[in-house]
Amino acid sequence: MSRAEMDKLGWDSCDIILITGDAYIDHPSFGMALVGRLLEAQGYRVGIISQPDWTSVEPFRALGKPNLYWGITAGNMDSMVNRYTADRKIRSDDAYTPNAEPNKRPDRAVTVYCQRAREAFPGVPVIAGSIEASLRRIAHYDYWSDKVRRSVLFESKADLVIFGNAERALVDVTRRIAAGESIKNIRDLRGTAFLVPHGWLPDQEWSVHNSTRVDVPGRVDPHPNPYAMAQEDTKACATENAQPEPEVKPIVIMTREERQAAAREKARKTVVRLPSFETVSEDPVMYAHASRVFHLESNPGNARALVQQHGDRDVWLNPPPLPLAMDEMDGVYDLTYARAPHPSYGKAHIPAWEMIRYSVNIMRGCFGGCTFCSITEHEGRIIQSRSEPSILREIELIRDTTKNFAGTITDLGGPTANMYRLSCKDKKIEETCRRLSCVYPTICSNLGTDHSKLISLYRKARAIPGIKKILIGSGLRYDLAVRSPEYVKELVTHHVGGLLKIAPEHTEEGTLSKMMKPGIGTYDEFKALFDKYSKEAGKKQYLIPYFIAAHPGSTDEDMLNLALWLKKNNFHLDQVQTFTPTPMAMATTMYHTGKNPLAKVTEDSEEVVTAKSGKTRKLHKAFLRYYDPENWPVLREGLKRMGRGDLIGNGERHLVPPPGSEQEATPRSERKALPLVAESRGAAPKGRVIEVATRRNGRGNSRNDPAPFVAPPGKAKPGILSTIKTKPKAAGRK
Repeated sequence: MSRAEMDKLGWDSCDIILITGDAYIDHPSFGMALVGRLLEAQGYRVGIISQPDWTSVEPFRALGKPNLYWGITAGNMDSMVNRYTADRKIRSDDAYTPNAEPNKRPDRAVTVYCQRAREAFPGVPVIAGSIEASLRRIAHYDYWSDKVRRSVLFESKADLVIFGNAERALVDVTRRIAAGESIKNIRDLRGTAFLVPHGWLPDQEWSVHNSTRVDVPGRVDPHPNPYAMAQEDTKACATENAQPEPEVKPIVIMTREERQAAAREKARKTVVRLPSFETVSEDPVMYAHASRVFHLESNPGNARALVQQHGDRDVWLNPPPLPLAMDEMDGVYDLTYARAPHPSYGKAHIPAWEMIRYSVNIMRGCFGGCTFCSITEHEGRIIQSRSEPSILREIELIRDTTKNFAGTITDLGGPTANMYRLSCKDKKIEETCRRLSCVYPTICSNLGTDHSKLISLYRKARAIPGIKKILIGSGLRYDLAVRSPEYVKELVTHHVGGLLKIAPEHTEEGTLSKMMKPGIGTYDEFKALFDKYSKEAGKKQYLIPYFIAAHPGSTDEDMLNLALWLKKNNFHLDQVQTFTPTPMAMATTMYHTGKNPLAKVTEDSEEVVTAKSGKTRKLHKAFLRYYDPENWPVLREGLKRMGRGDLIGNGERHLVPPPGSEQEATPRSERKALPLVAESRGAAPKGRVIEVATRRNGRGNSRNDPAPFVAPPGKAKPGILSTIKTKPKAAGRK
């Protein structure tokens, strides 16, 4: 972080300098810390430049010239999502910045940081990574500029983009650069993207398939009639109508396994050419087609390389990285982290750190395939889980080293709370599968849904001395949970702190089908189990549902029906989400093109109704907060326009009261706060919204402290692992 720290460590230079748009927090939930510690463990000297002032090149020279390369990331979030609301308004705070101060990172931070790094020390290789670069690796619709933009490789001028689970690719590329290999020649690593001349292929054995061989877009021309008469032009008879001499090939009889092996080998040397940037930027049907093909080629077990032309150059994407094995995941998360923000921030409040400081990440990836989410595109759909001992060790480490720990672990989770160690029952089936989701439209019969390993983890975590409570804060996939009532009982009895987050997202089938989410009946099934086991445990507990407004496929009538469902169930949602089109998500494709890439895309295929105007999006959001007087004028106007003025009135069946209501005239600041959520009439908890005051002058005086940032020593306390029998590792494994 500073020259003083380098001097303290005896470094005259850094091998790699990492630049991030977040405050530097040395914790494995933050990608920059994970990458830095991983490279450090490989013997490299790693420097970190956090949230540099991008208006000048000097902050990028603070640690000198890197010996090997620059590593660039916007941070844990896409910089545009981080800085702008769904209405394209600047956010007033930044959870990843000390004291939540806004405007500490630029728009399109990866591009800006790459350009500044290149300017600081020309000739040094630049590698971009993390979610912003990952989701912009090909031509993509950009919501904030409302146009299709080129691959981030063009604007950033990065030499390489590493996407997805980057650990293996990162270590390999670092070793090869350190050995003297030019980054321009590193073209064979999974999970990497780079620019090449148009038509470039790795060698002569490679073949190119047009994307139309994967999925046929647009108008389909009729096949020629094989029985039609040949043309009678005598001038052409000797050339076009004459049959060529047949090529004699020997017949080779192959077993099924040999045929499959040959097909896999051919796919390994095949690249699928997507429609060019110029084509997808002008033709919505071809954009939707490209999106569909991209997602069909996302399973690392069978994905082929992709290439997309941009002018006279091609963007080449190698297949996604293979998932990390359990011991590899353990190796990454068991590295020595300080588990705290950098001392230079003093006592500054960093909301993102406060949220995760007592939580543990137990897995990566998601096979849900929700179209509005980009987890699958980034981390993959195959679940990568840590071992039980590794997770339990981290819980003990939190207990022994984290300041102000009071005995409560706030989360054991990840992208989802209950996909830990769930996988396909057959590895061969998993490697050949091309489904976009393992749980939609129904849960795949080949998917293991046994939650017993997660139940075992919960029980052992609770038994650790000094641990008073283990809460589950990650979102729950309830359609999987209902397959294991024992898990629901364990969760509800021991791991819910009164409120549990759950995400039905919508109630209407038309919208849910565009989200790839289960029907609301599955929610009802889960709620019945939740209520049953809460009652048996003698606890009053409530579900907090999350819903999305203005999602593609959601009509005004759909949102009205959702509002009526909320009113019927007496839900008062305080925090609601309006759909934000993020790069590469399939719902973003629906938003931009009006086409549904979940099925074959043609000119005549299904049109997806999408709320795009500010007025309609505001109405959809108002439906989710139907009880708020500030929304009543918008709702009255919308209901009248829809011909549903019968829902305006003071009766139980009405959605909003008529004009002139008493509460409507009361300023919002003087109104009594409404409950956060209610599960049944007359039984609502006293919900509240907690607002954390921003401390503008809370920074400490330790900015000039040159002491290196290292993990604190642990306190000697009983270890739970000593009581758990584990299988010895196989010989030869590390």
